[in-house]
Amino acid sequence: MAEKVIIIGSGPAGWAAAIYAARASLEPLVIEGIAPLGQLALTTEVENYPGFPVANLEAYLDNSIDETRRKYMMPHARHGVSGPELMELMRQQAVNFGTRIVTDEVAEVDFSDRPFKVITGEGETHEALTVIVATGATANYLGLPSEERFKNNGVSACAVCDGALPRFRNQPLAVIGGGDSAIEEADHLSKTAGKVYIVHRRDEFRASKIMAKRAMDNPKIEILWNRTLAEVLGTDAEGVTGVRLNSTAGEDEIDVEVAGMFLAVGHTPNTAFLKGKLELTEKKYIKWTVPFRTNTSVDGVFAAGDVADDYYRQAITAAGSGCMAALDAERWLAAKGL
Repeated sequence: MAEKVIIIGSGPAGWAAAIYAARASLEPLVIEGIAPLGQLALTTEVENYPGFPVANLEAYLDNSIDETRRKYMMPHARHGVSGPELMELMRQQAVNFGTRIVTDEVAEVDFSDRPFKVITGEGETHEALTVIVATGATANYLGLPSEERFKNNGVSACAVCDGALPRFRNQPLAVIGGGDSAIEEADHLSKTAGKVYIVHRRDEFRASKIMAKRAMDNPKIEILWNRTLAEVLGTDAEGVTGVRLNSTAGEDEIDVEVAGMFLAVGHTPNTAFLKGKLELTEKKYIKWTVPFRTNTSVDGVFAAGDVADDYYRQAITAAGSGCMAALDAERWLAAKGL
């Protein structure tokens, strides 16, 4: 028998969709992946998600999360909530309302006929009347070992998410990139940082002229032209302390003292598994086909979160669109009498 709704993905969008779908008695099945919980599973402090102002969530987490999963979580001793904690709480909330979970990747989908088919990496085929795709997008990194070493210890790919953390306030910071996103990141960071360096491999920006002017007119932003990142400098105790930069113009390499480095070299939406079954944008994000709705190019298939949003890319907006997708799926089923 076909599921009423299958949700592919397990970040904020996926779990929010599951919570709303479960409360609507749709008995959702979530295929969470083999590395579940989305990008927030790799994030430490989350200070900008509403509802977590207390300094110690330890007892709450102990009472809320299944002990078989709780025992693998780091002790909580800070303001706000960590990414893994937030995702585990969302997951547990969805389970509490009756969500069922398959821990496997989706290898292929077939939207050519109803019920839709979702095939996992282990070869299981699940049928569904509606599908919500919430597989997110992956921040692009340069692939340096030192970059990997200091992720969440001074290296970030989201200034809006992390820029206001205490470790970055009033400190010199570096942004790697030369497009509109890099300038937006640098401009945002300049509101709380002591100084912001934009590191760009060319001698002019790829960004629009108005954005380039914004960077050059900002007294707290310094542009390091013709430079590429060679290594992130730091210690395990202090985290990032600087960046080593190569020259693309034949100059010597330099070390720049910074307390944090932000990558702004784009995101890759996790849409490869769709294999052309849904219409995508030029940037390979799923295209929303109805204004202010989560509909896709296939009737009965909806998309939520960063897999369809290349603009906001925040946990709270992803969760909001997950709610929207669940409501859209519920109303689609009701309209079809299903």
